[in-house]
Amino acid sequence: MRKLLRVDMVVPDQGDLAERVEAWLAGRVAQGWEESTVDDGGVRFRVHLEEGPPARDLAAEAARDWPQLRIDSDIIEEEDWGAAWMAFFTPIEVGGVYEILPPWMADKDTDDRQPIIIEPKMAFGTGHHPTTALCLEAFATCFRAGRIKAGMHFLDLGTGSGILGIGLCKLGLTGFGLDIDPQAVWCAAENLERNHVGETMRLAVGGVGSLAENQTFDIVAANILAAPLTAMAGRLVRHVAPGGVLVLSGILVTQAAAVIAAYRATGLPEPETHESGEWASLVWR
Repeated sequence: MRKLLRVDMVVPDQGDLAERVEAWLAGRVAQGWEESTVDDGGVRFRVHLEEGPPARDLAAEAARDWPQLRIDSDIIEEEDWGAAWMAFFTPIEVGGVYEILPPWMADKDTDDRQPIIIEPKMAFGTGHHPTTALCLEAFATCFRAGRIKAGMHFLDLGTGSGILGIGLCKLGLTGFGLDIDPQAVWCAAENLERNHVGETMRLAVGGVGSLAENQTFDIVAANILAAPLTAMAGRLVRHVAPGGVLVLSGILVTQAAAVIAAYRATGLPEPETHESGEWASLVWR
């Protein structure tokens, strides 16, 4: 039986410290993490990785780079982690267009909503996090308005579990999912097959720099984090076809103005901003 290393990073309530730790994690743990508050007002980031040298290196690197944090690590059985997900994962309706289900509820009647079947493994994106839901809601709104149509082509950058690309495939689109983490791409490939969209969405390991310079898409979605989204603004905008739709998320409300400024500097107009708790999405359409 495979084992997992669970790493807990407890961040005290000190200014923007939690935000900086989250940005650090984003560059190293592409498959995502759990986030919860602790009694003293701080934040706990919990990461699950397959037990082995890379996971132990991450724990050591965290202790070296963040000496002010309490960092604990434990080895757990993979089935215990999976059982916890089964207890946590419940169906979610998004935007009146989608219903997200785990495989053990795949036969549930979703009425006229498009089912998205997601196996909650070690890749970010089950629909429960506000950033994922905000993107799917943007797709639903654009679909109802006729801005997203069958036959269009999309880019899902930072695909994670593949959930955003699957959602677009369910509306009749075809596209391409990229992620810098090979494990995420492997997880996404399983989810594509589970949703019968393996023929309409291609996957590859890589980032925006791996795209051909003149390659454009009708819809570009990137649910990452504010810092990389800001850094890639100029490159990412070049891949949006004229008249296309750009959806960005993974952005804290407090970071939205800076991200908007970076994309306005490329010539884009003011976006639509949508918020869910502390998170925001930006939509240009």
